[in-house]
Amino acid sequence: MVDPKKTEAVQKWTRPTSPIEIRSFLGLAGYYGRFVQDFSRIAVPLTKLTQKNAKFQWTEECEQCFQKLKTCLTTAPILTLPSGFKGFTMFCDTSRVGLGCVLMQNGRVIVYASR
Repeated sequence: MVDPKKTEAVQKWTRPTSPIEIRSFLGLAGYYGRFVQDFSRIAVPLTKLTQKNAKFQWTEECEQCFQKLKTCLTTAPILTLPSGFKGFTMFCDTSRVGLGCVLMQNGRVIVYASR
């Protein structure tokens, strides 16, 4: 069961105003990233703002990304626990932006992974 106080804290998280605040948010979000499909792809606009020589400019794309991650983190994922050691399927997708994988068993998602 998800603790309502923790989801409320994420929902009330204010817009980051510096690369340090973005790193803080992405640190929290990354901890739960395996439960968010395409996590690293969603986070790209925010990740770019944390680069050393990047100019900090909050765009509409950054805002949409930030809001989407907050929604993903506060919505219970539909995952299942593995049952035994048979029947696993892994789907992978790579691009220049990232790598995404889904581990499934019997047509149900076990875990998401992305980089």
